[in-house]
Amino acid sequence: SLPGAAVTSIRVTDVPHEFSAIPGVREDMMQFILHVKQLRMQLVNTDIARMRLEVQGAGPVTAADIQVPPEVEIINPDLYLFTVDADDAYLEIELMAETGRGYSPAEDRGRLPIGELPVDAIFSPIRRVAYEVEKTRVGQIADYDRTVMEIWTDGTIKPEDALAQAAQILTQ
Repeated sequence: SLPGAAVTSIRVTDVPHEFSAIPGVREDMMQFILHVKQLRMQLVNTDIARMRLEVQGAGPVTAADIQVPPEVEIINPDLYLFTVDADDAYLEIELMAETGRGYSPAEDRGRLPIGELPVDAIFSPIRRVAYEVEKTRVGQIADYDRTVMEIWTDGTIKPEDALAQAAQILTQ
């Protein structure tokens, strides 16, 4: 499995648990968490980063509104997170991102500070891989095989780079 980055915990002011409503927000906490799981990012020269989201007033909120430290790059800034319905709403949200491999369930986070909610993390930058083995010929010899691969990623890595990293892992 290739390394990647994902949000591993969320803290929303005045929201004690994941089954709560977020004051002034159309979506509940569970819907917000589902949207955050789709957030794709790269962490450069660090394994952990804290991001902030401060929202004032009504309107849609996207990943582009997240304040990130210099070592974090959000790949899908147009990702919809939630809509604030109340004009007088003010929200403070902290997102903790970490690097890892594969999938890490929220239960693996252990004890977190009160108010910090664990999130299932999908670290893998690979979404899907398909391959096909075809017969091919080289010169007069026709009994060679050729492998054709299709690699879909989440945008944090190029398919060619993913294949190169996977090949390097296999040869080690």
